[in-house]
Amino acid sequence: MLRAPGAVAARAAVAACILAAGGAAITGCARAAGTVPAIQLGTASIPQPPVGGTTDAFLVIRNNGPADRLVSARTSDGGTVAFRAPVRSGSVTMRTVPDIGIAAGAVVQLVPDGPHLLITGARPMRGNTSITLTLVFARAGPVSVQADVTNPQTGGGSYFLNWPA
Repeated sequence: MLRAPGAVAARAAVAACILAAGGAAITGCARAAGTVPAIQLGTASIPQPPVGGTTDAFLVIRNNGPADRLVSARTSDGGTVAFRAPVRSGSVTMRTVPDIGIAAGAVVQLVPDGPHLLITGARPMRGNTSITLTLVFARAGPVSVQADVTNPQTGGGSYFLNWPA
């Protein structure tokens, strides 16, 4: 069976991304073979909010390109997403910030005691499910990732951020 050269190249690019990720899913791999997307998103986690409550989102961002900024975000469950960051280095007090800078060549972890996403007003989220987070970057544009909703009541309260080696 003959295949179109573009279809073969697309399949090869997807296979290369899967192999590079060690089998783990990484967003942003639907590029031509031999190119790496500027922004890649690794593992994402969201603690299940109390009914009608607010929650956070944690994830890993790898910037393979020039410096960029995370300028907005949305969820598949609606609501509003704001960016939070410590008032100063080492502080546990958070403040809302307009964007999150992503340096060229950097891996940034959005974590509880550092920059992260604050989600308010979303539809109810249940543990052991997933939702889609779409992050919008000033240069790279929108990039989406599946985020696992964890349930602290059933032992799923911690977050795990992983970037494949």
